[in-house]
Amino acid sequence: MILSPLPTEAFPEAYRLDGNPMAANLVLLAHGAGAGMDHPFMAAYAQALASDDIAVIRFEFPYMIRARAEDKRRPPDRLPRLTECYQGWIAALEGSGRRLFLAGKSMGGRVATVCGADATAAGVIALGYPFHPVGKAEPEKWRWEPVQQCTLPLLILQGERDTFGSRAELEAHTLPDGTQLHYLADGDHSFKPRKSSGLTEQDNLDLAAQLTRTFIEGHAS
Repeated sequence: MILSPLPTEAFPEAYRLDGNPMAANLVLLAHGAGAGMDHPFMAAYAQALASDDIAVIRFEFPYMIRARAEDKRRPPDRLPRLTECYQGWIAALEGSGRRLFLAGKSMGGRVATVCGADATAAGVIALGYPFHPVGKAEPEKWRWEPVQQCTLPLLILQGERDTFGSRAELEAHTLPDGTQLHYLADGDHSFKPRKSSGLTEQDNLDLAAQLTRTFIEGHAS
């Protein structure tokens, strides 16, 4: 594998880089609907995952960039606009010689999974995939299409108590071939467990990073 420096001059917007800039594996990490790339979850996961072999790029969707500039909350862009933005980042990284993994938290994981239908990448990682809106688990509300249409290996890391798709709800469903689903013990949508579990949020974030690392290593060829 011949690596070239990351083409930062071609990046669409500002970003955060964790890990070795010349790492052979690159994780492109998108944020959720309500918090940007500097949210503690995003930073903690990226820093736990980053290493000599894995670099993590965090970026923001256009609506979040505007929200930051205006210092006020804005609703997310629609899915086609979010997907267009993500695809722009993928295009910017073409030719860098790295194994690219598409990743995202919640809404960002949904967008990464949508891009996994036709992107040239090694795999997709969805952190807290929003299987359905909170409190709306009727069959017609489930967001199965991106998961079913993803042609890349897909890793979903889900808190057991995630209100966007809990373990109790998901165990009644069969996931497509090529999709791995791992649960974070007693975790909510951000993997945070209750004190009674004996675990901490950092415990689950560290486990999420380790499961991601194993997934990357398993698709490194």
